[in-house]
Amino acid sequence: MIEIRNKKDCCGCEACVQRCPKQCIALEEDSEGFLYPEVNKDICIECGLCEKVCPVINQGKPIEPISVFAAINPNGEIRLQSSSGGIFTMLAETIIDKGGVVFGVGFNNRWEVVHKYAETKEALAEFRGSKYVQSRVGNTFLQAETFLKQGREVLFSGTPCQIAGLKCFLRKDYSNLLTVDFICHGVPSPGVFRQYLEEEKIKVARKGRKNTVSFSSKSTSVPERDMLKCNEVEIEHISFRDKTAGWKKYSFVLVLTKVTAASEKIQFRSRKSLRINPFLRGFLKDLYLRPSCHECPTKQMKSGSDITLADFWGVTQLMPRLDDDKGFSVFTINTDKGAALMETVSLKRYPITYEQLKQTNSALYKSATIPQNRSKFFSSKDLSFHKRIRKFAPIDYIKIIKVFIRRFI
Repeated sequence: MIEIRNKKDCCGCEACVQRCPKQCIALEEDSEGFLYPEVNKDICIECGLCEKVCPVINQGKPIEPISVFAAINPNGEIRLQSSSGGIFTMLAETIIDKGGVVFGVGFNNRWEVVHKYAETKEALAEFRGSKYVQSRVGNTFLQAETFLKQGREVLFSGTPCQIAGLKCFLRKDYSNLLTVDFICHGVPSPGVFRQYLEEEKIKVARKGRKNTVSFSSKSTSVPERDMLKCNEVEIEHISFRDKTAGWKKYSFVLVLTKVTAASEKIQFRSRKSLRINPFLRGFLKDLYLRPSCHECPTKQMKSGSDITLADFWGVTQLMPRLDDDKGFSVFTINTDKGAALMETVSLKRYPITYEQLKQTNSALYKSATIPQNRSKFFSSKDLSFHKRIRKFAPIDYIKIIKVFIRRFI
Protein backbone atom coordinates (compact mmCIF):
# COMPACT_ATOMS: atom_id res chain seq x y z
CA MET A 1 0.00 0.00 0.00
CA ILE A 2 0.98 3.65 -0.40
CA GLU A 3 2.70 4.88 2.74
CA ILE A 4 4.39 8.28 2.55
CA ARG A 5 7.42 8.22 4.82
CA ASN A 6 9.16 11.16 3.16
CA LYS A 7 7.01 13.90 1.69
CA LYS A 8 9.34 14.39 -1.27
CA ASP A 9 8.15 10.97 -2.47
CA CYS A 10 4.61 12.15 -3.24
CA CYS A 11 3.80 14.64 -6.01
CA GLY A 12 0.07 14.76 -5.17
CA CYS A 13 -1.20 13.54 -8.55
CA GLU A 14 -4.08 11.59 -6.91
CA ALA A 15 -3.63 8.57 -9.20
CA CYS A 16 -3.61 6.21 -6.21
CA VAL A 17 -6.82 7.68 -4.80
CA GLN A 18 -8.69 7.22 -8.08
CA ARG A 19 -7.39 3.72 -8.86
CA CYS A 20 -8.03 2.14 -5.45
CA PRO A 21 -10.79 -0.49 -5.95
CA LYS A 22 -11.95 -0.21 -2.33
CA GLN A 23 -11.84 3.61 -2.22
CA CYS A 24 -9.89 3.39 1.00
CA ILE A 25 -7.41 6.18 0.22
CA ALA A 26 -8.26 9.73 1.22
CA LEU A 27 -6.29 12.95 0.87
CA GLU A 28 -5.32 14.82 4.03
CA GLU A 29 -3.90 18.35 4.13
CA ASP A 30 -0.66 18.77 6.06
CA SER A 31 0.60 21.79 7.97
CA GLU A 32 2.10 23.27 4.77
CA GLY A 33 -1.21 23.17 2.90
CA PHE A 34 -0.42 20.21 0.62
CA LEU A 35 -2.51 17.05 0.22
CA TYR A 36 -1.14 13.55 0.85
CA PRO A 37 -2.81 10.12 0.61
CA GLU A 38 -3.83 8.34 3.80
CA VAL A 39 -4.84 4.66 3.62
CA ASN A 40 -7.63 3.19 5.74
CA LYS A 41 -5.85 -0.04 6.64
CA ASP A 42 -9.06 -1.61 7.96
CA ILE A 43 -10.49 -1.61 4.42
CA CYS A 44 -7.32 -2.04 2.33
CA ILE A 45 -7.02 -5.44 0.61
CA GLU A 46 -3.29 -5.07 -0.17
CA CYS A 47 -3.86 -5.31 -3.95
CA GLY A 48 -0.88 -3.07 -4.66
CA LEU A 49 -2.62 -1.06 -7.38
CA CYS A 50 -1.86 2.23 -5.61
CA GLU A 51 1.87 1.54 -5.86
CA LYS A 52 1.61 0.41 -9.48
CA VAL A 53 0.07 3.75 -10.56
CA CYS A 54 2.46 6.00 -8.59
CA PRO A 55 4.62 8.12 -10.95
CA VAL A 56 7.30 8.55 -8.26
CA ILE A 57 7.73 4.81 -7.80
CA ASN A 58 7.36 4.10 -11.55
CA GLN A 59 9.41 6.86 -13.14
CA GLY A 60 9.86 7.19 -16.89
CA LYS A 61 13.16 7.53 -18.70
CA PRO A 62 14.71 10.85 -19.78
CA ILE A 63 14.16 11.63 -23.45
CA GLU A 64 15.02 14.30 -25.99
CA PRO A 65 12.26 15.77 -28.16
CA ILE A 66 11.83 15.05 -31.84
CA SER A 67 11.83 18.78 -32.60
CA VAL A 68 11.50 22.19 -30.93
CA PHE A 69 9.69 25.27 -32.28
CA ALA A 70 8.82 28.79 -31.21
CA ALA A 71 5.43 30.15 -32.26
CA ILE A 72 2.52 32.44 -31.41
CA ASN A 73 -1.23 32.24 -31.83
CA PRO A 74 -2.23 34.53 -34.76
CA ASN A 75 -5.33 35.55 -32.78
CA GLY A 76 -4.06 38.58 -30.85
CA GLU A 77 -6.90 38.57 -28.32
CA ILE A 78 -6.33 34.94 -27.31
CA ARG A 79 -2.60 35.56 -27.19
CA LEU A 80 -3.16 38.46 -24.78
CA GLN A 81 -5.33 36.26 -22.53
CA SER A 82 -2.68 33.53 -22.50
CA SER A 83 0.43 33.39 -20.36
CA SER A 84 2.78 33.21 -23.32
CA GLY A 85 1.95 32.75 -27.00
CA GLY A 86 -1.46 31.05 -26.83
CA ILE A 87 -0.49 27.76 -28.49
CA PHE A 88 -2.44 25.57 -26.02
CA THR A 89 -5.74 27.07 -27.18
CA MET A 90 -4.96 26.15 -30.79
CA LEU A 91 -4.26 22.54 -29.82
CA ALA A 92 -7.40 22.39 -27.68
CA GLU A 93 -9.61 23.84 -30.42
CA THR A 94 -8.39 21.16 -32.80
CA ILE A 95 -9.56 18.46 -30.39
CA ILE A 96 -12.92 20.20 -29.82
CA ASP A 97 -13.44 20.37 -33.60
CA LYS A 98 -13.15 16.57 -33.66
CA GLY A 99 -15.87 16.24 -31.06
CA GLY A 100 -13.30 15.59 -28.36
CA VAL A 101 -12.80 16.62 -24.74
CA VAL A 102 -10.10 18.88 -23.29
CA PHE A 103 -8.93 18.70 -19.69
CA GLY A 104 -7.33 21.78 -18.18
CA VAL A 105 -7.13 23.86 -15.02
CA GLY A 106 -9.52 26.53 -13.75
CA PHE A 107 -11.07 27.77 -10.51
CA ASN A 108 -13.97 26.33 -8.54
CA ASN A 109 -16.53 28.45 -6.69
CA ARG A 110 -14.14 28.78 -3.73
CA TRP A 111 -11.32 30.03 -5.98
CA GLU A 112 -9.37 26.83 -5.53
CA VAL A 113 -7.35 25.65 -8.54
CA VAL A 114 -8.86 22.45 -9.91
CA HIS A 115 -8.78 20.22 -12.97
CA LYS A 116 -11.94 20.06 -15.09
CA TYR A 117 -12.94 19.33 -18.68
CA ALA A 118 -14.40 21.34 -21.56
CA GLU A 119 -16.37 20.27 -24.61
CA THR A 120 -16.82 23.68 -26.27
CA LYS A 121 -14.39 26.31 -27.51
CA GLU A 122 -16.03 28.92 -25.29
CA ALA A 123 -15.24 26.86 -22.20
CA LEU A 124 -11.54 26.80 -23.09
CA ALA A 125 -11.19 30.42 -21.95
CA GLU A 126 -11.08 29.28 -18.32
CA PHE A 127 -8.00 27.16 -19.03
CA ARG A 128 -5.97 30.03 -20.43
CA GLY A 129 -3.36 31.64 -18.23
CA SER A 130 -1.03 30.09 -15.65
CA LYS A 131 -2.28 29.26 -12.16
CA TYR A 132 0.64 29.23 -9.76
CA VAL A 133 -0.96 26.84 -7.27
CA GLN A 134 -1.01 23.04 -7.25
CA SER A 135 -4.30 21.96 -8.81
CA ARG A 136 -6.67 19.35 -7.44
CA VAL A 137 -6.88 16.53 -9.99
CA GLY A 138 -10.01 15.15 -8.32
CA ASN A 139 -11.55 12.34 -10.37
CA THR A 140 -10.48 13.68 -13.78
CA PHE A 141 -8.25 10.65 -14.50
CA LEU A 142 -11.35 8.48 -14.17
CA GLN A 143 -13.36 10.88 -16.33
CA ALA A 144 -10.65 10.87 -19.01
CA GLU A 145 -10.56 7.06 -18.96
CA THR A 146 -14.34 6.95 -19.48
CA PHE A 147 -14.16 9.28 -22.50
CA LEU A 148 -11.25 7.29 -23.97
CA LYS A 149 -13.16 4.03 -23.69
CA GLN A 150 -16.08 5.71 -25.46
CA GLY A 151 -13.72 6.37 -28.37
CA ARG A 152 -13.63 10.17 -28.01
CA GLU A 153 -10.51 12.22 -28.60
CA VAL A 154 -9.08 13.44 -25.29
CA LEU A 155 -6.48 16.14 -24.68
CA PHE A 156 -5.26 16.13 -21.08
CA SER A 157 -3.04 18.97 -19.91
CA GLY A 158 -1.24 19.40 -16.62
CA THR A 159 2.10 19.50 -14.86
CA PRO A 160 4.64 16.85 -15.90
CA CYS A 161 4.02 14.84 -12.72
CA GLN A 162 0.25 14.94 -13.33
CA ILE A 163 0.74 13.67 -16.89
CA ALA A 164 3.03 10.93 -15.58
CA GLY A 165 0.36 10.10 -13.00
CA LEU A 166 -2.32 9.86 -15.71
CA LYS A 167 -0.12 7.57 -17.82
CA CYS A 168 0.51 5.29 -14.84
CA PHE A 169 -3.16 5.38 -13.89
CA LEU A 170 -4.35 4.28 -17.35
CA ARG A 171 -1.75 1.50 -17.54
CA LYS A 172 -2.16 1.27 -21.31
CA ASP A 173 -1.66 3.50 -24.32
CA TYR A 174 -4.72 4.98 -25.99
CA SER A 175 -4.44 6.14 -29.60
CA ASN A 176 -7.14 8.75 -28.94
CA LEU A 177 -5.28 10.34 -26.00
CA LEU A 178 -3.09 13.42 -26.47
CA THR A 179 -1.14 14.67 -23.42
CA VAL A 180 0.30 18.16 -23.04
CA ASP A 181 2.47 19.32 -20.17
CA PHE A 182 4.67 22.38 -19.65
CA ILE A 183 8.11 23.22 -18.34
CA CYS A 184 7.30 23.44 -14.65
CA HIS A 185 9.20 25.47 -12.08
CA GLY A 186 7.25 23.89 -9.21
CA VAL A 187 3.78 24.03 -7.64
CA PRO A 188 3.04 26.37 -4.69
CA SER A 189 0.95 25.41 -1.69
CA PRO A 190 -2.85 25.70 -2.02
CA GLY A 191 -2.99 26.33 1.72
CA VAL A 192 -0.63 29.29 1.49
CA PHE A 193 -2.59 30.72 -1.43
CA ARG A 194 -5.81 30.35 0.55
CA GLN A 195 -4.31 32.30 3.45
CA TYR A 196 -3.08 35.02 1.08
CA LEU A 197 -6.58 35.48 -0.36
CA GLU A 198 -8.19 35.52 3.08
CA GLU A 199 -5.88 38.31 4.24
CA GLU A 200 -6.53 40.32 1.08
CA LYS A 201 -10.28 39.98 1.67
CA ILE A 202 -9.90 41.13 5.26
CA LYS A 203 -7.99 44.23 4.16
CA VAL A 204 -10.80 45.14 1.80
CA ALA A 205 -13.43 44.44 4.47
CA ARG A 206 -11.71 46.96 6.75
CA LYS A 207 -11.73 49.73 4.16
CA GLY A 208 -14.20 52.61 4.14
CA ARG A 209 -16.39 53.73 1.26
CA LYS A 210 -14.47 54.44 -1.93
CA ASN A 211 -14.80 53.83 -5.60
CA THR A 212 -12.43 51.45 -7.34
CA VAL A 213 -9.10 51.70 -5.53
CA SER A 214 -5.76 49.99 -5.29
CA PHE A 215 -4.65 48.55 -1.97
CA SER A 216 -1.17 47.92 -0.65
CA SER A 217 0.50 44.71 0.49
CA LYS A 218 1.50 45.95 3.93
CA SER A 219 1.50 43.42 6.74
CA THR A 220 -1.88 42.39 8.08
CA SER A 221 -2.63 40.47 11.24
CA VAL A 222 -5.60 38.12 11.14
CA PRO A 223 -7.31 38.03 14.55
CA GLU A 224 -10.26 35.70 15.02
CA ARG A 225 -12.83 38.52 15.06
CA ASP A 226 -11.76 39.61 11.58
CA MET A 227 -12.30 36.24 9.91
CA LEU A 228 -16.05 36.91 9.73
CA LYS A 229 -15.34 40.03 7.68
CA CYS A 230 -14.27 37.82 4.78
CA ASN A 231 -17.96 37.07 4.23
CA GLU A 232 -18.52 40.73 3.31
CA VAL A 233 -16.05 40.51 0.41
CA GLU A 234 -16.20 38.40 -2.74
CA ILE A 235 -13.46 37.61 -5.23
CA GLU A 236 -14.46 38.38 -8.81
CA HIS A 237 -11.27 37.81 -10.79
CA ILE A 238 -7.74 36.43 -10.39
CA SER A 239 -4.98 36.56 -12.96
CA PHE A 240 -1.48 35.35 -12.16
CA ARG A 241 -0.02 36.52 -15.48
CA ASP A 242 -1.66 39.77 -16.55
CA LYS A 243 0.27 41.21 -19.50
CA THR A 244 -1.06 44.78 -19.43
CA ALA A 245 2.44 46.04 -18.56
CA GLY A 246 4.07 43.53 -20.90
CA TRP A 247 4.82 39.82 -21.05
CA LYS A 248 8.19 40.02 -19.30
CA LYS A 249 6.85 42.28 -16.56
CA TYR A 250 3.66 40.38 -15.89
CA SER A 251 1.45 41.24 -12.94
CA PHE A 252 -0.82 39.52 -10.46
CA VAL A 253 -4.32 41.00 -10.69
CA LEU A 254 -6.93 40.54 -7.98
CA VAL A 255 -10.43 42.03 -8.20
CA LEU A 256 -12.71 41.96 -5.16
CA THR A 257 -16.09 43.48 -4.35
CA LYS A 258 -17.51 44.60 -1.02
CA VAL A 259 -21.21 44.98 -0.31
CA THR A 260 -21.94 47.84 2.07
CA ALA A 261 -24.72 48.07 4.65
CA ALA A 262 -26.68 50.05 2.06
CA SER A 263 -26.32 47.13 -0.39
CA GLU A 264 -23.91 49.19 -2.49
CA LYS A 265 -21.34 47.15 -4.37
CA ILE A 266 -17.81 48.61 -4.33
CA GLN A 267 -14.99 47.17 -6.42
CA PHE A 268 -11.38 46.98 -5.32
CA ARG A 269 -8.68 46.15 -7.86
CA SER A 270 -5.03 45.29 -7.20
CA ARG A 271 -2.42 44.97 -9.95
CA LYS A 272 1.17 44.38 -8.83
CA SER A 273 4.16 43.19 -10.81
CA LEU A 274 5.87 39.86 -10.22
CA ARG A 275 8.56 41.46 -8.06
CA ILE A 276 6.10 43.44 -5.92
CA ASN A 277 3.11 41.12 -5.41
CA PRO A 278 3.69 39.19 -2.17
CA PHE A 279 2.40 35.81 -3.38
CA LEU A 280 4.49 35.90 -6.56
CA ARG A 281 7.56 37.01 -4.58
CA GLY A 282 7.30 33.97 -2.35
CA PHE A 283 6.71 31.71 -5.36
CA LEU A 284 9.74 33.04 -7.22
CA LYS A 285 11.82 32.53 -4.06
CA ASP A 286 10.61 28.88 -3.95
CA LEU A 287 9.42 29.42 -0.37
CA TYR A 288 6.32 27.23 -0.58
CA LEU A 289 6.80 24.71 -3.36
CA ARG A 290 5.73 21.12 -2.78
CA PRO A 291 8.64 19.06 -1.32
CA SER A 292 8.62 16.74 -4.36
CA CYS A 293 9.35 19.76 -6.59
CA HIS A 294 12.84 19.93 -5.09
CA GLU A 295 13.48 16.37 -6.30
CA CYS A 296 11.09 16.29 -9.25
CA PRO A 297 10.50 12.77 -10.63
CA THR A 298 9.69 14.05 -14.13
CA LYS A 299 12.52 16.37 -15.08
CA GLN A 300 14.34 15.75 -18.37
CA MET A 301 11.00 15.11 -20.06
CA LYS A 302 10.28 11.89 -18.17
CA SER A 303 6.52 12.50 -18.03
CA GLY A 304 5.74 10.75 -21.32
CA SER A 305 3.79 13.72 -22.70
CA ASP A 306 3.23 14.13 -26.43
CA ILE A 307 3.85 17.89 -26.43
CA THR A 308 5.54 20.20 -23.93
CA LEU A 309 4.77 23.92 -23.83
CA ALA A 310 6.67 26.83 -22.26
CA ASP A 311 7.38 30.53 -22.36
CA PHE A 312 10.05 31.26 -24.97
CA TRP A 313 12.16 33.54 -22.79
CA GLY A 314 15.02 33.16 -25.26
CA VAL A 315 13.19 35.12 -27.97
CA THR A 316 14.89 38.36 -26.90
CA GLN A 317 18.35 36.90 -27.54
CA LEU A 318 17.66 34.49 -30.38
CA MET A 319 14.92 36.29 -32.34
CA PRO A 320 14.90 39.92 -31.16
CA ARG A 321 13.00 41.17 -34.23
CA LEU A 322 10.03 38.97 -33.32
CA ASP A 323 9.90 40.07 -29.70
CA ASP A 324 6.96 42.46 -29.25
CA ASP A 325 6.65 41.70 -25.49
CA LYS A 326 3.16 40.26 -25.96
CA GLY A 327 4.15 36.68 -25.24
CA PHE A 328 5.95 33.98 -27.19
CA SER A 329 5.59 30.20 -26.83
CA VAL A 330 8.05 27.40 -27.37
CA PHE A 331 6.91 23.81 -27.74
CA THR A 332 8.61 20.46 -28.03
CA ILE A 333 7.21 17.60 -30.06
CA ASN A 334 7.98 14.46 -28.09
CA THR A 335 6.09 11.69 -29.92
CA ASP A 336 4.80 10.82 -33.37
CA LYS A 337 1.29 11.39 -32.01
CA GLY A 338 2.28 14.91 -30.96
CA ALA A 339 3.82 15.56 -34.37
CA ALA A 340 0.63 14.41 -36.13
CA LEU A 341 -1.49 16.82 -34.09
CA MET A 342 0.81 19.78 -34.70
CA GLU A 343 0.60 19.15 -38.44
CA THR A 344 -3.12 19.90 -38.26
CA VAL A 345 -2.55 23.25 -36.52
CA SER A 346 -2.06 26.20 -38.85
CA LEU A 347 0.62 28.50 -37.43
CA LYS A 348 3.99 29.88 -38.36
CA ARG A 349 6.72 28.12 -36.43
CA TYR A 350 10.37 28.97 -35.91
CA PRO A 351 12.73 26.02 -35.32
CA ILE A 352 15.23 26.20 -32.48
CA THR A 353 17.59 23.59 -31.06
CA TYR A 354 17.03 21.58 -27.91
CA GLU A 355 20.22 23.05 -26.48
CA GLN A 356 18.91 26.58 -27.04
CA LEU A 357 15.74 25.65 -25.18
CA LYS A 358 17.71 24.24 -22.24
CA GLN A 359 19.83 27.39 -22.02
CA THR A 360 16.79 29.61 -21.56
CA ASN A 361 14.52 27.21 -19.60
CA SER A 362 16.64 25.49 -16.96
CA ALA A 363 13.50 24.15 -15.21
CA LEU A 364 13.31 21.63 -18.06
CA TYR A 365 16.06 19.55 -16.49
CA LYS A 366 16.79 21.09 -13.08
CA SER A 367 14.68 20.90 -9.90
CA ALA A 368 14.23 23.96 -7.73
CA THR A 369 16.75 24.27 -4.91
CA ILE A 370 15.36 24.21 -1.38
CA PRO A 371 15.67 27.80 -0.12
CA GLN A 372 17.28 28.45 3.24
CA ASN A 373 14.18 30.20 4.57
CA ARG A 374 11.60 27.57 3.55
CA SER A 375 11.39 25.86 6.94
CA LYS A 376 11.46 29.23 8.70
CA PHE A 377 8.54 30.43 6.59
CA PHE A 378 6.35 27.45 7.52
CA SER A 379 7.39 27.44 11.19
CA SER A 380 6.39 31.10 11.63
CA LYS A 381 2.71 30.28 12.08
CA ASP A 382 2.26 33.11 14.56
CA LEU A 383 2.79 35.64 11.75
CA SER A 384 0.38 36.54 8.97
CA PHE A 385 1.24 35.58 5.41
CA HIS A 386 2.13 39.17 4.53
CA LYS A 387 4.45 39.53 7.52
CA ARG A 388 6.20 36.29 6.64
CA ILE A 389 6.72 37.43 3.06
CA ARG A 390 8.12 40.77 4.20
CA LYS A 391 10.53 38.87 6.44
CA PHE A 392 11.61 36.03 4.17
CA ALA A 393 11.03 37.45 0.66
CA PRO A 394 11.47 41.24 0.92
CA ILE A 395 11.16 43.39 -2.18
CA ASP A 396 14.53 43.53 -3.96
CA TYR A 397 14.59 47.19 -4.95
CA ILE A 398 18.17 46.97 -6.22
CA LYS A 399 17.21 44.23 -8.69
CA ILE A 400 14.15 46.20 -9.81
CA ILE A 401 16.33 49.26 -10.49
CA LYS A 402 18.90 47.17 -12.39
CA VAL A 403 16.17 45.61 -14.58
CA PHE A 404 14.71 49.05 -15.27
CA ILE A 405 18.11 50.46 -16.27
CA ARG A 406 18.90 47.47 -18.48
CA ARG A 407 15.57 47.75 -20.32
CA PHE A 408 15.97 51.49 -20.70
CA ILE A 409 19.41 51.08 -22.24
